[in-house]
Amino acid sequence: MKLNRFHNPKQFYDRVQNYLLDREARHFSLIRTCNTLINNPKIYKSTYLATVETQENIVAVATINFPYHLKISQVRDVAALEIIARDLYRNFQQIPGVGSFPDNAEFFAKKWQALTGKSYKLKMRTRIHQLEQVEKIKCANGSFRPATESDRPLLINWMEAFQMEALGSTQEDIEIIVDRFLAQKSLYLWQDKIPVSMLGGREATPNGASIAPVYTPPEYRRKGYGSAIVAAASQMLLDKGCRYCFLFTDLANPTSNHIYKNIGYQPVCDWNDYRFE
Repeated sequence: MKLNRFHNPKQFYDRVQNYLLDREARHFSLIRTCNTLINNPKIYKSTYLATVETQENIVAVATINFPYHLKISQVRDVAALEIIARDLYRNFQQIPGVGSFPDNAEFFAKKWQALTGKSYKLKMRTRIHQLEQVEKIKCANGSFRPATESDRPLLINWMEAFQMEALGSTQEDIEIIVDRFLAQKSLYLWQDKIPVSMLGGREATPNGASIAPVYTPPEYRRKGYGSAIVAAASQMLLDKGCRYCFLFTDLANPTSNHIYKNIGYQPVCDWNDYRFE
């Protein structure tokens, strides 16, 4: 097996597209990463795009957009994970963490610890879900609308609160993240006289859309706003021609998992994130 590094996101995606699309729901986050880099090649200060291949086939795909975690696709041979770990160690010495399917993520984390001596800790257990049809739910008071530039100060506050709650820290400049969403016209609000919930949603794969982030401030929770905005955004994206909507749920939050199930989201597989100390 041989590791191949790519510096051109378009060339990388051309190479890995068929491999990732073979299991589109499982790989929607990696496909979304490729599309983001193709459309905004200078969006991150540093990236890592790699495949491990035999003479005939791709065995594994790996990406990093620093400061985010390494993402690893489904792999056909776990030996590919050690090849990726050794290449990353030679070129970067340290990475913040790894996200992948549970066995892959843990295997890589152990290999990284053996190479670097750095311990690892399970940061989050999530589950990938897919929706094809929105189920009818009891609708909350209010209405769904696109976020606009006038909402920017509120969106910045809510985006920071979301990252602190979901991730424990802010990963990037929050203003840059919000401005990116606004430029893409992919940030939405549920309004009940005033904004009460926020959601990001956009086309992410050839057949599907990504829902993230979803955030309702604590004072507005348990009123159905989160369910309402997810259902409305999912239906909007299906109406635009997407066959599926994809999202991650935190397995430590049974309430949100129940909400998404009621809307029509079905579990596909689990995805674990490990942080390197």
